[in-house]
Amino acid sequence: MIEQALKQYFKFDSLRKGQREVIENILNGHSAAAIFPTGSGKSLCYQLSALLLPHLTLVISPLLALMNDQLEFLSAKGIAAASIDSTQSPEQMHHVMQRVRRGELKILMISVERLKNERFREFIAHVPISLLVVDEAHCISEWGHNFRPDYLKLPHYKKSLNIPQVLLLTATATEAVIADMCSKFAIAKTAVTLTGFYRANLHLSVMPCVEGQKIMALEKLIKQAPRAATIVYVTLQKTAERVAKRLTQAGIQAVAYHAGLKSDVRESIQQQFMQDRSTCIVATIAFGMGIDKADIRCVIHYDLPKSIENYSQEIGRAGRDDKPAQCITLANMDHLNVLENFVYGDMPDQSAIAQVVDDIYNSTGDWEVVLNQLSRDYYIRQLPLKTLLVYLELKGVIAALYSYFASYRFKFIESATAIVDKFDGERRVFVDAIFTTATQARTWYSLDFDLLWQHYHAPRQRVVAALDYFHENGWIDLQTKQCTDVYKVLSRQIPREVLTADLYQLFVQKERSEIERIHSMVDFFQSSQCLSFQLARYFSDEKAPQHCGHCSVCKGHVAKLSVPQLPKVHPDQINNWLHPFISACPHKASSEVLTRFLCGISNPLNSQIKANKMAGFGQLERYPFQWVKSQVDALLTP
Repeated sequence: MIEQALKQYFKFDSLRKGQREVIENILNGHSAAAIFPTGSGKSLCYQLSALLLPHLTLVISPLLALMNDQLEFLSAKGIAAASIDSTQSPEQMHHVMQRVRRGELKILMISVERLKNERFREFIAHVPISLLVVDEAHCISEWGHNFRPDYLKLPHYKKSLNIPQVLLLTATATEAVIADMCSKFAIAKTAVTLTGFYRANLHLSVMPCVEGQKIMALEKLIKQAPRAATIVYVTLQKTAERVAKRLTQAGIQAVAYHAGLKSDVRESIQQQFMQDRSTCIVATIAFGMGIDKADIRCVIHYDLPKSIENYSQEIGRAGRDDKPAQCITLANMDHLNVLENFVYGDMPDQSAIAQVVDDIYNSTGDWEVVLNQLSRDYYIRQLPLKTLLVYLELKGVIAALYSYFASYRFKFIESATAIVDKFDGERRVFVDAIFTTATQARTWYSLDFDLLWQHYHAPRQRVVAALDYFHENGWIDLQTKQCTDVYKVLSRQIPREVLTADLYQLFVQKERSEIERIHSMVDFFQSSQCLSFQLARYFSDEKAPQHCGHCSVCKGHVAKLSVPQLPKVHPDQINNWLHPFISACPHKASSEVLTRFLCGISNPLNSQIKANKMAGFGQLERYPFQWVKSQVDALLTP
């Protein structure tokens, strides 16, 4: 059965290592996890399984580019698959939903955020689903390199949607992360498949390079093989633009790619690269997740990557045709602080955490949250704010009930009378009530859920389902605004001060873990052991050779990275930079808040008071965060 589907749809004669084990686990009714290196065929495990399962396979994918790439592949194989995503028009979305309702699709791909959508959950709850697939499943672990709080809700969604099985897919998970993500879905150890991490065709090199000479070194490397498909990874958008410009001036066909470009421009750059119309992309980590180009011959890290996990993911895009590929890091410590500042910028102040706790404890009834408003009110970035809410759930203080849109509005395509006339009896009364209680403003009508409940006992969920049904049939045009998350307050037993301190310590531990991850990466690049062996061992592959013979260490070149010498800064100068910021702050600023200002780290507070317009903003961005904080602490000490 497996071989027949493999040949019929994918035109393959045999499966790769590990694939059969994963697929058989799924077909035998077990949940499973596949830990395969990048480019080793994880996707086929769910694609083939989906064809042999009776109902829909729902795939959670973290990036639109990844979805599009996989959908294009499935379409070419004649497999009925589609996505629901933010780029689609209402008509396109409804067409996909109708195909799902009719059972015409085998695979539906969505982002994890789609499950927060009240209307989507109402729709998908009535669809039989055989398998939930979580791509990039390491995102579910706090100790993973790309933790996303929304992923923590996936076990709850699996249960509430009555999905019998789950398949977790990832290329970059340490032993601790594998254990964590499997425990969240109760996946047995016997259903975890690790195929090994070592790839013999990847030649890893670390080249120590002072900052001022990096661009010349990069030009030289690319000119050695000018027609080879190459990705150059950088940390910042402005670096991508600057480096691409310099390479172009040197006669190298290079294009910058980053999240600041418009989506159609990014799409065009990707297509040119895939079709060999451009050979060199200078990119931030925004590039690559949706790229499945087999003949990338070179991946160069112009800046240090964010972690060993990111490094392995990025070099994993090279040499997928199993031919030799170069993976080169132009390494120095000059911008190590930039990586650290990404971490320090996500740390909420203890006073901000206390304000959120007060908000919960002072609430009456359910606690309702509009995330971006809460972020602005308490000066916490949205990602750590989501993490804070998850921590509060794990401590049993709150429980997520549901999310809804604060406002629904519609306009008639068919007349109200014509729509009401399509129904009889109680349904006719219910539909008429929806329209007669709505408030009209020119052509748009706003829903009043409270009025519908008071006079007609019409539950919100039923009203939303009805509106979606009318919209799908083309009778009304429907719009929603401002997502609100609703939580039940379970307990106020923990003293506020104790809870605040405990939550703050969780963030301190997470921050420490992230900083240690960065320094583990620096230690890896300076290792005197075989780089290929060290990398494989980091990802629990004990079968890799201890000497690959072709990395820079095996060739006798152990990297030593020097720490940059920065000019001294007088305390009076720091004080002068801080004075306008302190005056503009709406409350007393902690030393961490002041340090973020001097290091040029953006956050809701700095945005609100327009800190980036002040002379001191970012003046110490080249200096280590902890050193800057020590200077600020000294100034604040009486």
